[in-house]
Amino acid sequence: MNEIVTIDQSIYGTRDSFVSVLTDRSINFDREAEFALQSLYGNKSAMEVAMKNRSSVIAAVVNIAAIGISLNPAKKQAYLVPRDGKICLDISYMGLMDLAIDSGSIRWGQAELVYETDTFALNGVDQQPTHQRNPFAKDRGEVVGVYVVVKTADGDFLTDTMSREEIDGIMNRSQSVKSGKSSPWKTDWGEMAKKTVVKRAYKYWPKTERLHTAIHHLNTDGGEGLAVLSGQQTQQQAAITQALSAEQEAERTALYASLQDIATGGLEALGQAWAKLTPQQRKLIGGGGLEALKAEAENAGTDVIEGEASEVTP
Repeated sequence: MNEIVTIDQSIYGTRDSFVSVLTDRSINFDREAEFALQSLYGNKSAMEVAMKNRSSVIAAVVNIAAIGISLNPAKKQAYLVPRDGKICLDISYMGLMDLAIDSGSIRWGQAELVYETDTFALNGVDQQPTHQRNPFAKDRGEVVGVYVVVKTADGDFLTDTMSREEIDGIMNRSQSVKSGKSSPWKTDWGEMAKKTVVKRAYKYWPKTERLHTAIHHLNTDGGEGLAVLSGQQTQQQAAITQALSAEQEAERTALYASLQDIATGGLEALGQAWAKLTPQQRKLIGGGGLEALKAEAENAGTDVIEGEASEVTP
């Protein structure tokens, strides 16, 4: 009983913080608090983790408001899951697509796995692809790839595809897999494959802050990013965040988002952008942030960024 009271107090104690960062006024604190409690009560291991790390529960609940997502089980957008000794807010690929639609980035979209026996074809840059399959077949063979197709506000279709090899390459470089601990890749490979292609494709959709915040959360707090930070780097990043004012934190978020987009062009592009930053901007990103950005860019080239992480550590 004491455990339930303690968790109740922790979650309901976030009300003011929840309301202060709320990005979608249709999300109600009391409903989300109840969904959070139901999720924890229904999972013994999650409750044990929550009791040992109540601060992670608080952070996860506040992130619901900051991102503008719901724990409503009927929507299947997001979940509270125990991972690496903390409670994490996990966002499904359906949640990412709903965010993209609700925030006005796209009008419609879906992500699908492609199997060996399916027939898949791209039909041009602005045309919807063809995907013929028998959903009732008992054996469609192995997964060979994944794709996401969206319809923009202008009525055009945008499609991005990834092969099985590309997906597994991302999986093997992910923070959670490299840690050797629990990983969503181990329990929900198909879901993660869909999220992976959405996370890559969204960079070419009209930009929205809510969608970017959600994906940044998955790559950092959610452990789905490519970077594996050392314990020292993690402590440094935590110290940086705690020392920042609200204005500085907003500046850091915007700057990091810009560098993330540049990182898709590879290490050379990231290096050029990094060289143009002021010393103050480099301190905002920090050594751990730079390592995370380098990890995202490394598969696009092998050039070295001038100025190692140790040189920009505050």
